[in-house]
Amino acid sequence: MRRKTFIALACAGAAAAVLPAHAQQAYPNKPIRIVVPFAVAGIADSFARAIALKLGDAWGQPVVVENKTGAGGNIGADLVAKSPPDGYTLVMGNIGTHAVNPFLVKNMPFDPIKDFTPIAHVLDAEGLLVVNPSVPAKNVAELVAYSKAQSGKLSYASGGLGTTSHLAGELFKSLAKVSVIHVPYKGNSPAILDVIGGQATMAFATMPTVLPHVKAGKLRALAVLGSARTRALPDLPPVADTLAGFDVSNWIGLFAPAGTPAEVVNKINAEVQKIMQTPEMQKRMEAEGAKFIPTTPQTFAAFQKAEADKWGKTIRDAGISPE
Repeated sequence: MRRKTFIALACAGAAAAVLPAHAQQAYPNKPIRIVVPFAVAGIADSFARAIALKLGDAWGQPVVVENKTGAGGNIGADLVAKSPPDGYTLVMGNIGTHAVNPFLVKNMPFDPIKDFTPIAHVLDAEGLLVVNPSVPAKNVAELVAYSKAQSGKLSYASGGLGTTSHLAGELFKSLAKVSVIHVPYKGNSPAILDVIGGQATMAFATMPTVLPHVKAGKLRALAVLGSARTRALPDLPPVADTLAGFDVSNWIGLFAPAGTPAEVVNKINAEVQKIMQTPEMQKRMEAEGAKFIPTTPQTFAAFQKAEADKWGKTIRDAGISPE
């Protein structure tokens, strides 16, 4: 009797092993973890939590968010890079962790291209090129001309070395072929305050940081940093209208470890697309000065690769050395 039972169980196990994927227990069948490698309450964290809540509602499984900060996001991203590629550990990465850091950090613990599977481009945080109102330039072309006439005398303030606000300034200098001094600060707020005070000429900053000052007349906005106009200031053109190739955004996106099954990646992507296009999420993004970019995993992978190539070249051309 025991022998017959053993044989029956063995046969059942063998049959289950060869069942097609759709006949096995569907993903997800246990809790999912989204690692946010940045601080609580930042834009990556707040949208990760909103997405996690809606994924949990849609799939009937808990989706928890864990903040693993440090090393410019590398600690949390590395944890996910080395996790099982089963779709149950994801990371909300950004332009830093998945495009810029390899060119700024020595001995990177992971390869942002080879060690991850891109899932979805969650959002772009829109930005503005702003100047102190005393600057005579009223548009990008006039700012380029003014910068050439005042070569080496003007400055741009950034939130620190290697930040998007720093790299945007270097891209501007490279495309415009101008000499402008970089002044790094410990964060975006003091940088913007010094542009308002006239200690720095200009800044390349995210919308929420500078839009209130623009509306108050303390700063003049010359252009949008991204490739398209923004609903917040619809009459403002992109920098790219004057300097072809200029396209800067603080983007965030969802990634899984390399090797995660395509059917799992596609299922997460499809659900994120639905979530981000709901009126509730659209309203949240508008309040944050952000926009959603619909993508497939493949188009997001191509975008990530293009971003890494662009910023790698910008960093090398600017002579910024890894630290």
